[in-house]
Amino acid sequence: MSEKLGPRSPNPVDVHVGARVRLRRKILKLSQEKLGEQLGVTFQQVQKYERGANRVGASRLWKLSEVLDVPVNFFYDGLSTEYGGQSESSALLSETPDQSPVVYEFINSTDGVSLAKAVLKIKNKAVRRQILELARSLGDNQDE
Repeated sequence: MSEKLGPRSPNPVDVHVGARVRLRRKILKLSQEKLGEQLGVTFQQVQKYERGANRVGASRLWKLSEVLDVPVNFFYDGLSTEYGGQSESSALLSETPDQSPVVYEFINSTDGVSLAKAVLKIKNKAVRRQILELARSLGDNQDE
């Protein structure tokens, strides 16, 4: 993190935490308005948290973890990958540390959330592996 941030630039950690809030909110199918109501803030404030424009304070982060039913460290999962390290969870998501921003961007998309939910419903590991191989094959065919 040697690059200098502009005075109005959001901090990368705040952006990461906000992306994790958005991911969990979408998984739970909560609107920004409903989440805001449960936190005692406006939906505009939730938007600012999710963009990283406003920092989430410690007490609000604790409340978010309760409302979204995740441990506080959920919001920081994968953060070390953005600073050159590789966490255990990111190793499962990508083959190289350089791919992790793309992976997190996809997971935070509507399609990513839907795909993750659908795959998690499949209990058979062999079937999940076949889906992975199919996706790789389709991706490789796009390059040709």
